[in-house]
Amino acid sequence: MRPYVVASVAVSLDGRIDDAGPDRLVLSGPEDLDRVDEVRAGVDAILVGAGTVRADDPRLLVRSAARRAARAARGVPETPLRVVLSTGGPLDPGARVFSGPPTLVLTLGDGGVPAALDELGARGVGRLLVEGGSTVHTAFLAADLVDELHVAVAPILVGGGPPFVHGGAFPPARWRLAGVDTVGDVAVLRLLRGPRG
Repeated sequence: MRPYVVASVAVSLDGRIDDAGPDRLVLSGPEDLDRVDEVRAGVDAILVGAGTVRADDPRLLVRSAARRAARAARGVPETPLRVVLSTGGPLDPGARVFSGPPTLVLTLGDGGVPAALDELGARGVGRLLVEGGSTVHTAFLAADLVDELHVAVAPILVGGGPPFVHGGAFPPARWRLAGVDTVGDVAVLRLLRGPRG
């Protein structure tokens, strides 16, 4: 059985996830980063693309000691399984995602993203958090594999840099707005996949 997929992204007002500069642009404030940490603590696995590993060198850990302890008390690892989705090419073995808890690297073959979800489901992943980047978000959304979408909108205009998704054919479903919260200076939209067709 495939996991329930939550996709999470922080964007600027003009839909960018980063700027064109060499350093990563952090769009979320401390309050929203804590919200994401809470979401991480509630899933079985966290997935990013190889491009995100190369560009941002994320650790993909649950940061809060209290949340890690709560996970351990439930009999699950303190940090969810970390998953890197790759189309090939080298990954730096010294990247932070490869230190500490286990990390699974899945290489996309003919089965694409659906096959990756099947593999994760077979490994017992019931709830998956997809954190990007653009290529991964595009692939999951185009394949209609996202059940829930969290969009944190930061009150800045970036102008250049990678978009949330690349152009492509997306399912015609209209997303259902399940909630809007103000988290620090960020507006967080929680959307659920609407009926298909």
